[in-house]
Amino acid sequence: MGKQFPFEASVSNRERALLVGVSGRGIRRTTTDEYLEELALLADTAGADVSYKIIQERHRIDPAYFIGRGKVEEIGQIVDENNINLVIFDDDLTPVQIRNLERKISCKILDRSGLILDIFASRAKTNEAKTQVELAQFQYFLPRLTRQWAHLSKQYGGIDTKGPGEKQLETDRRIIRNRIRTLKEKLRRIDKEREVQRKARRELTRISLIGYTNAGKSTLLNLLAGTNVFVENRLFATLDATTRLLFLSPMEKVLVTDTVGFIRKLPHHLIASFKSTLSEVTEADILLHVVDVSSPHFEEQIQIANATLDDLHARNKPAILVFNKIDKLTDRTPLKELEDRYEHAVSISAARGINISRLKEKILSILERKITERTMIVKQSNYKFISFLHEVAEILEKTYLDNRVKIRFRIKDTQLRKVHARLRKEQVTP
Repeated sequence: MGKQFPFEASVSNRERALLVGVSGRGIRRTTTDEYLEELALLADTAGADVSYKIIQERHRIDPAYFIGRGKVEEIGQIVDENNINLVIFDDDLTPVQIRNLERKISCKILDRSGLILDIFASRAKTNEAKTQVELAQFQYFLPRLTRQWAHLSKQYGGIDTKGPGEKQLETDRRIIRNRIRTLKEKLRRIDKEREVQRKARRELTRISLIGYTNAGKSTLLNLLAGTNVFVENRLFATLDATTRLLFLSPMEKVLVTDTVGFIRKLPHHLIASFKSTLSEVTEADILLHVVDVSSPHFEEQIQIANATLDDLHARNKPAILVFNKIDKLTDRTPLKELEDRYEHAVSISAARGINISRLKEKILSILERKITERTMIVKQSNYKFISFLHEVAEILEKTYLDNRVKIRFRIKDTQLRKVHARLRKEQVTP
């Protein structure tokens, strides 16, 4: 038995979509409902209005159609009677399933990964992001060439028509693989350029904003750094990593980077393609894990983000859990229990500027652990080294002893390494 949810007809020129989910196999009906809610948000971001949602309970996936043949025929009838342009499945489909479904249903067939890739294609702005998306698209399309690129031809428009495009209609697997190799090499060069940029700013502490998509990372970056990064109340509003300078105090400045949001069932090849962007996460000194606490599914979203951090081998980094959007809560009493349950947590509203000073204090408290106190005794004639020490450290005390000076100072671990290197280079002697 299936379950249908009709919606109001769209009055815009946007595409009309029908969503398909499957429960059973250990997945509860309520969970499938939640997944389709998110799929509807993705469809909206891509430019479609959801007209129907259909859920079918199955204990095993049909290898030919993913869902039962009878349900396929039912969907085909709904499509024909309601001018549906697009059917989107919440799970990945095999090339065989897509081909069989297209024979039974007279509109485009798309799965979750294909939809996410379409959104990424339309949202990519920089050369790096466009290259990453194109690589992910070709890796996604390669095993689906049995469709003979019909989904990219002029017979359709709108969603699932961005990217490689009509010029690829006559290409074969060899040409696609060559293009994939070219794109990977291009990304390797971009990654080397990024590495040079990272080395140039390694003396500064680097903070990465991570979390589920639409949790408010870009809004928080704008608030902290006084910038105007694009913000929209849609999934994957921004893809490109954006780095800004932030002054936490008159004496403490850091670099903050906004990264691409995470999502459930994020295609693995997409993570691989965005490796150079996500390296900002792996090389960060501190992570700000931003969470939309007003979402009823925020704890699951925390787990999904943590699982992605595991994939990136970045789970053990110092992190602050930032419960954002508290201004949307009608009852804030559970926040105290949440902050007690999660270590290094703080509740804020980036949109309203609530509790931002507490967040900065949390960051500074972590930075304090990376600051050590040292004492050095050097000759007063080493004035260049003493001047350098004033630039990179906080001088606490200076005591003059004949022709020498005793200096007590506080310094970051990263800067201490530079001090030792300077000592060796200039052969500073006590």
